[in-house]
Amino acid sequence: MEKRWVITVSALIVIVSLSAVTALLLNDEQTTNPIAQQAANYTYSVIKTYPHDTSAYTQGLIFIDGALYESTGEYGTSTLRKVDLETGGVLQEYRLSSDYFAEGLTAVDDSLIQLTWLENLGFVYDLDTFSLERNFTYSTQGWGLTYDGSSLIMSDGSSKLIFLDPQTFQVTREVNVEDQKQPVKYINELEYINGDVYANIYLTTKIAIINPETGQVKGWINLSEIYQPTEFNSVLNGIAYDQQTNRLFVTGKNWPSLYEIAIKPLK
Repeated sequence: MEKRWVITVSALIVIVSLSAVTALLLNDEQTTNPIAQQAANYTYSVIKTYPHDTSAYTQGLIFIDGALYESTGEYGTSTLRKVDLETGGVLQEYRLSSDYFAEGLTAVDDSLIQLTWLENLGFVYDLDTFSLERNFTYSTQGWGLTYDGSSLIMSDGSSKLIFLDPQTFQVTREVNVEDQKQPVKYINELEYINGDVYANIYLTTKIAIINPETGQVKGWINLSEIYQPTEFNSVLNGIAYDQQTNRLFVTGKNWPSLYEIAIKPLK
């Protein structure tokens, strides 16, 4: 009996020890791989409507010091332009060679950085003069581009966000974008807003709000009623944020209007 009791106590110790180790492992796994939270759903209200050039096949959009900067695509008509918010008029323009299809756009310090779609080539311009300062290469397609203050964040039409060093343009890391453990594909135009990445999803009327550290979608903004395009490819594309006044702007490819919106939870 005494020997059996010792064996029983030993077995209990082993079981308790294993349980403790399992709990620690599970806790560690939950810390490193948290259970995906349900993404919030948002709708919107239009604060103000502005004119937008219908010839602008919007690929990238940002807001700096009271003006919009826009990258427009398609071969033969790709541009970099500065646009008056109130009138939609083009204040300044750089026309790309017909060999290039312009895509995402962002600003880093006193430079504008623009991607191209299939050419694996990006351009760096002077913010004030639009003079071409340099170019750089990348191995993927170029879709959207934004800047978080330390890294460029790029999309290539897949379910990835690609982080680049803003000086060397070398890839520093990648993150897979998921909603409820399902990949979110066709990530397009990007805007970094208060710690999150807002992303157009190509051929949809929704904007994904993404945690750039984990790739998890935190929320969806449904803009299905804001404008009904008349052509298949005239889709929602273009997000710009005015940091100083907390204004959010959206538009689409060849849309006649640009909208200042406020987002609100969907009831």
